[in-house]
Amino acid sequence: MNTPISQLITMPEGKTLEFKRDLSSPKNIIKTLVAFANTAGGRLLIGVEDVTKNIIGVQDPLDEEERLCSIIADYIAPRLVPDVELMTVESKTLLVVEVYPSGSRPHWVKSEGYFDGVYVRLGSTNRKADRELVAELQRSASGISFDEMPMPDLSSDDLDLDSAKKRFKGIRELNEEELITLKLLSREQGRFVPTTGAMLLFGKKRDYHFPDAWIQCGRFKGKDKAFIFDHTEIYEDLPGSVESVMLFLKKHAFRGADFSEIRRKDVWSIPLTILREALVNAIVHADYSQKGAPIRVSFFDDRIEIENPGILLPGMTIEDVKQGVSRIRNRVIARVFRELDLIEQWGSGFRRILKDAEELGLPQPQIIEIGMRVRFIVYLAESIEVPTESHAGKEEPPSRSGEQVTEQVIEHVTEQVRSLVICLEDKPLGRRDAMQRVGISSRPTFVYDYLQPAIQASLVEMTQPDSPKSPTQKYRLTAKGRAFLTREKKGENG
Repeated sequence: MNTPISQLITMPEGKTLEFKRDLSSPKNIIKTLVAFANTAGGRLLIGVEDVTKNIIGVQDPLDEEERLCSIIADYIAPRLVPDVELMTVESKTLLVVEVYPSGSRPHWVKSEGYFDGVYVRLGSTNRKADRELVAELQRSASGISFDEMPMPDLSSDDLDLDSAKKRFKGIRELNEEELITLKLLSREQGRFVPTTGAMLLFGKKRDYHFPDAWIQCGRFKGKDKAFIFDHTEIYEDLPGSVESVMLFLKKHAFRGADFSEIRRKDVWSIPLTILREALVNAIVHADYSQKGAPIRVSFFDDRIEIENPGILLPGMTIEDVKQGVSRIRNRVIARVFRELDLIEQWGSGFRRILKDAEELGLPQPQIIEIGMRVRFIVYLAESIEVPTESHAGKEEPPSRSGEQVTEQVIEHVTEQVRSLVICLEDKPLGRRDAMQRVGISSRPTFVYDYLQPAIQASLVEMTQPDSPKSPTQKYRLTAKGRAFLTREKKGENG
């Protein structure tokens, strides 16, 4: 925070800067200082109009300085000791308060209490932290990551070790010692139990313990979310979800040309390398303690947005990210991704993205904090519009939601997907009815082995794609699914 005061006054309010005319609203000042301390630090300039930037100065500077210090001491817990200085600008005296990221976070407004008085800084506003974020602030101050925490009620039997071993084949032999080294297992009360990260990565019932640890993908028509053209939900283990999301994006990476020709040449109209890097960052840095907040990937005509739950870690700003400063939120997940070569080098991701965008002649990607989420925006070189009905005869993603061209071919449909397609022949079914028809009682098994592969192969679609978690959601065959079923019957009869 070495920017001169004369330059600060010309800058807009933001995550680390705020202006106040005077001390007439001490409660708002307290909230700002608490938010600065809990987030990335900041400077508060008192004696400056926040809109016009007119320098007013403070009357009786010494008295006001003493009053401000008393307010900070009396109304903030635990004790916060910022730097308070009197500085002269244009012959007028300003009160300048500089707050550093605190190692005693979370701080809170005493009058509002511990759970209701914690604030964080988002853009130029102060936002009240919920209980999950308060816990995250505590962990970050203690140097503990959420995914390193043990889950004492579980055992190693709750991990899908077969899936994990397949991922690590040729890299590591996942015996107990290696699982401990990777912090997938942790000793708790004399026995080894899975860590939170292990369950997020390879848990058999991950969606039970972490119902929001999935990825929502949507292709929208136009430049907003008014009309959704295609949608899918990805519930795979986190390493596998990277390829599934990239496959979804590839399905829509065309500009009205012959899709088979684009696929054959491996030439795409979207920057796949940039998008993969941004997606991996979102998965590794998501705050999985947040509720109701999956990772979202939104494909618009002119851009692709990748959004993960959780604000930047305390002490981090957007500018830090752009400069390559790296702080890992989920150390277990990051370590596994590094071992699997999904991450190349710590801290190099965003700088490499900027370089690649420049080389491709793309507008500079954006990273912003919006709500309690971080959004990464990749702009496309040219607009990619959703195809019209006139393309229906070509090998392209068709215009009906769910009837998507994928890199999977129908001949590779598994027995599980085939059984689901058959059970949907007569009418659409809800999840429970479909599970009963195919003889499955495990929801994760049904989602991972039956439903998701069928949707990704464009054989099955949702009846309510705009409300994927609706209790009345059902699944039906697409035109492609019915064609597949017809071909299967012909094969049986001939």
